[in-house]
Amino acid sequence: MAGPEPSAARRPHIWVNCAASLDGRLAFAGGRRAHLSGPEDLARVQRLRARSDAILVGVGTVVKDDPSLRVHWELLGLPPGRNPTRIVVDASGRTPTTARVLDGSAPTIIATSERATRVFPPHVRTIVAGATRVDLERLFATLHDLGFREVMVEGGAEILSSVLRTGLFDRFTVYYAPVVIGGATAPPLASGPETRTADEATHLELVSVERIGVGYLATYARSRADSARDSPS
Repeated sequence: MAGPEPSAARRPHIWVNCAASLDGRLAFAGGRRAHLSGPEDLARVQRLRARSDAILVGVGTVVKDDPSLRVHWELLGLPPGRNPTRIVVDASGRTPTTARVLDGSAPTIIATSERATRVFPPHVRTIVAGATRVDLERLFATLHDLGFREVMVEGGAEILSSVLRTGLFDRFTVYYAPVVIGGATAPPLASGPETRTADEATHLELVSVERIGVGYLATYARSRADSARDSPS
């Protein structure tokens, strides 16, 4: 069912997180999964998941990797606890029927569009947020109206690019693994349309850099100019 009409001025706190090679690739050639995070960063990601109300990914990640999107409490040395809601951005209803996100082990939302005709299992909530594509601003406002306050965005390249390019985020953390992947088909950290000028680029402010295991973690915020421009007067 569709959620309530959203207020575009409201959204949860959006934390974008990913792991990348030093040349900004998320996976190997053709999108083959690359385990870029070391044990220390994996534990950090689980702590982020545990504090989040929801984890959001694009349907491409579900199709390619079939993630559970649960908190791996064993990596934190803790007994099993609450799992955040799993959110899949799927405009056309491509989520496989066998996908782990549909297994009922945690609350799940499919964010879709009016053009999708797919019917999901009764335990899966559907939010329609757009005519042909999922309007992220509308989706985030709807999630806020439903009580979500902290949403973690994990990927893949298309959803990362969409969130970053629209400025609909508060924190962006990248774990850089000490590896170079290269090539023409390995997915980059951000995809989508070409950036032709500096005005079209997404500008960030570096908050911190810290070593984690064999790699390093860079934390960014939106540029102050962009944040001020979007703030209500």
